[in-house]
Amino acid sequence: MVMKMPFKFERAKEMRDVIIIRPKVFEDERGFFMETYKKDDFEKNGIKGEFLQDNHSHSKYGVLRGLHFQREPYAQAKIVRCIKGEIFDVAVDLRESSPTFGKYVGVVLSEKNKKMLFIPRGFAHGFLVLSEEADVVYKVDNIYAPEYEGGLIWNDPDVNIEWPEIKPILSEKDKNWPTLKELKNKGMLFR
Repeated sequence: MVMKMPFKFERAKEMRDVIIIRPKVFEDERGFFMETYKKDDFEKNGIKGEFLQDNHSHSKYGVLRGLHFQREPYAQAKIVRCIKGEIFDVAVDLRESSPTFGKYVGVVLSEKNKKMLFIPRGFAHGFLVLSEEADVVYKVDNIYAPEYEGGLIWNDPDVNIEWPEIKPILSEKDKNWPTLKELKNKGMLFR
């Protein structure tokens, strides 16, 4: 008997390096079961590396977290999943040599659709909570090092993210991240 892969991997139309992952969900009257990570299947579909840390974020409606990244040598790839509620999840390409530099992918992740998003190293990441509250979990392939933390302002006009029409609630830090042009002038982008 041949076992079907428990995931469907779909490269984002906007940029091929960002991957939308749809797990196979087994539901019945008791609830559901699904695999959320299987190294062999992920590696066969271009998601390689060892994931070292899991994070969990809880936020209320309208909270916007991001757009965050870790600079080298602590850059991080992420696999993001919303386990409660609904978010608009965003990845912005900060790799100067990339043909999609400065472009973004935005995907709704929710407890209902159970989609996950793979974001490679060299991207800024953030999300906006669309439901009353949301819990987001994500795997990263490198440890968090606060002195290497970076960010991109959420409303940079050059990136022009089409956020859902919600007045966001931001941390002081997230209100003050630099623009893409400022990151470039400071030499804080990826090669």
